Amino acid sequence: MTDDKFFMDEAIREAEKSLEEGGIPIGAVLVREGEIVSRGHNRLIQNDSVLLHAEMDAIENAGRLNYDDYIRCTLYTTLSPCPMCSGAVILYNIPRIVIGENTTLMGAENLLECNGVEVDVLDDVRCRDLFLKFACNNPGVWEDELAKVGNSTEVK
Repeated sequence: MTDDKFFMDEAIREAEKSLEEGGIPIGAVLVREGEIVSRGHNRLIQNDSVLLHAEMDAIENAGRLNYDDYIRCTLYTTLSPCPMCSGAVILYNIPRIVIGENTTLMGAENLLECNGVEVDVLDDVRCRDLFLKFACNNPGVWEDELAKVGNSTEVK
């Protein structure tokens, strides 16, 4: 879908922004009926945060939307979302999520689908390459983040 590529390009811009700030290159945009409502990127390192994943940042930056707004949204994210971010998507009734890639890390996509969220994976090599380049240039950073949450998944 042409719109999906456009909005994933915007999520990638957010991932690149995180990288420029010294963070993990994961980005997200929240879109309502073809218009970007908010943007976010991973700020774990920059803000010494335990919550500011790209998806959480984008949802937070949207402010307090109402139910009718959330149910018309799609969340675009460069990497498969973790259980926390997936839970926020479910909590706020966001009906669709578009994932750039899920080969470096498989998130909680089953949780989303079991809760009626449409999950589309673009297999965008740009998302994978951006993340893998970061992991290679910053050995241990991603593994340290995974260890904090008790996940032993390694970058593939």
